[in-house]
Amino acid sequence: MIARKLDLPTQSCFLFGPRGTGKTSWLRNEFPVSVYIDLLESNTHNRLLAYPQRLEEMIPLKVDGPIIIDEIQKVPELLNEVHRLIEKRKLSFILTGSSARKLRKAGSNLLAGRALTKYIFPLIPSELNDDFEFEKALKFGLLPTIYDVDKDINAEEYLSSYIQTYLKEEVLQEGLTRNIGTFTRFLETASFSQGEALNMSSVARECSVNRKMAESYFEILEDLLIASRVQVFQKKAKRKMSQHPKFYFFDVGVYRAIRPKGPLDSPEEIDGAAIETLTFQIISAWIEYSAKKLRLYYWRTQNGEEVDFILYGEDGLIALEVKRKSRFDKRDLKGLQTFKKDYPICKAFFAYGGKENLCVDGVNVRPLNQILKNLESLLE
Repeated sequence: MIARKLDLPTQSCFLFGPRGTGKTSWLRNEFPVSVYIDLLESNTHNRLLAYPQRLEEMIPLKVDGPIIIDEIQKVPELLNEVHRLIEKRKLSFILTGSSARKLRKAGSNLLAGRALTKYIFPLIPSELNDDFEFEKALKFGLLPTIYDVDKDINAEEYLSSYIQTYLKEEVLQEGLTRNIGTFTRFLETASFSQGEALNMSSVARECSVNRKMAESYFEILEDLLIASRVQVFQKKAKRKMSQHPKFYFFDVGVYRAIRPKGPLDSPEEIDGAAIETLTFQIISAWIEYSAKKLRLYYWRTQNGEEVDFILYGEDGLIALEVKRKSRFDKRDLKGLQTFKKDYPICKAFFAYGGKENLCVDGVNVRPLNQILKNLESLLE
């Protein structure tokens, strides 16, 4: 079992994360004697769906550790029972899920503040330590199954199967859309927006759907935690800023599996988005696991000056630009230098494919592999 950086509170909590990020395996390892209720198991699901009150019957009078309910969104009505048992028996629960959509749709109050919400992500370099390989991560992503030494995994086949599982189990079975063919076409179209400012009208036109439908599809991806939109940083902006958010699938391997490829597709174009995605997912996990009071943005002016990632909040202001190229050119710092001029207090980094460590005009130039492997210490 790979040691994860995630820490859970002692009180009840929700643990959300996309399928395949290791929620179940990690919890079984961390709490081996806890009562475990799996809502993916048909008999358990059907019993509790018919009568949520049966939950109390499944919990012994004396329990050691939290009660774990896996995939709580399958039976949202259980939250009323969980709430009652927290009050009545002072029990502690860990409620996992790969989507909060059905919980919100059912009008659930997420236990009225009696449970914190935590998130789990694909692996990060500091969890893999010496087993982190930059090129492997860039090509296949960081889903735990790919790094399971006890399984003979073909990464490409696994990622292809992963996409199909999501389409069938999470989208089709949950009734999130009636037209799975159109949604599949939308997924492929959305992949061309990876790491780019999102033009909703353009995506809708490419998918042959109206703008409202395209927006609903993006909301489905976000509700299933397999994609995010990153907003433009506009705090005390001194320039006219872009208004379009950037779009990212949650894992670079998943992005590559979804994106169509052919003779007319430039490897550099795909790799550029892949490097941004790998950086995005590692930063997102670091912010969650470190409990830093930071949020992730990007910065882009209307005249095209841009910085890939801005981390801003009570714990500071950090700007990071990433490039695949192996040679450093001062012209690559234009966006960072403009941003630093507007926000002198920021800590600025430029990550690239070379090997030198430099400091140029107040910008820390570092090898990309070093940045990703030592993100925590560098950003601290």
